[in-house]
Amino acid sequence: MVIEKVINNNIISAHDETGGEVVVMGRGIGYARRPGQDVDETRVEKVFHIKSRTVAEQFKELLAHMPLEHVQISNDIISYAKKNLNLKLNQSIYVTLTDHINFTIERYNQGIKPQNALLWDIKRFYNQEYQLGKYALKIMKERLHLELPDDEAGFIALHIVNAEYGTKLGDALKFPNLLKDIMSIVSKELGIELDEESLHYERFVTHVKFLVQRIYRQELLGNEDELAEMMEKKYQKEYSCSKKIADYIEKETGTRISKEEIAYLAIHIKRVTIIEK
Repeated sequence: MVIEKVINNNIISAHDETGGEVVVMGRGIGYARRPGQDVDETRVEKVFHIKSRTVAEQFKELLAHMPLEHVQISNDIISYAKKNLNLKLNQSIYVTLTDHINFTIERYNQGIKPQNALLWDIKRFYNQEYQLGKYALKIMKERLHLELPDDEAGFIALHIVNAEYGTKLGDALKFPNLLKDIMSIVSKELGIELDEESLHYERFVTHVKFLVQRIYRQELLGNEDELAEMMEKKYQKEYSCSKKIADYIEKETGTRISKEEIAYLAIHIKRVTIIEK
């Protein structure tokens, strides 16, 4: 690899063997180095292959004045999410999470500990991401001796959800309440108490999360009238409930979901009612 730019003593941008631009991290890798020189491979700790030029530039700008330890923590969290949890994350996570981790550490050192009003619902609907947030807290405690509260695990979880869905953080902040309200609509419309320990409930929540993901990615299923008509006749109460959820989603997101989406939603609602009766 050949150095293109020295960002700081520990971060450089370079061109790899294929000519592609990469961001390279390693302690002392940029010290007393100049563009055009070969990268000291013995100092390489991580090579970031970021496809989006915009994201790559934002990442380089972000790292210019950031402690290496903060970058390493963020990278280890992302690597753990990909390898151990098999999460597919938008590359913007390198910018958003790294910036957040750095800000969190600075905020903690100033004695600022914000509360997370969404924490309970994040645990309830995005438990995997929340557990990743707990893992992040464990790393920061081990390496930086910081005793961060569970609220922070929730904030980190939302950044992960945001990267999974490919949305803005402002949208990700809406997701826990969106799911909670949808569950409330089902309980109210069908007069049941949902069993949050049941497999059918877990599958229903998963289906709704993927539905929300498709909405924000603009990948909704089409309008299959035959399936919708069959579901409306066979499961009238569940289909009516599904339509109310569709109306709520449109109100909150500005997106009208298709008849096929409403039909599949009704199928999952029916499964939840079967387990409840």
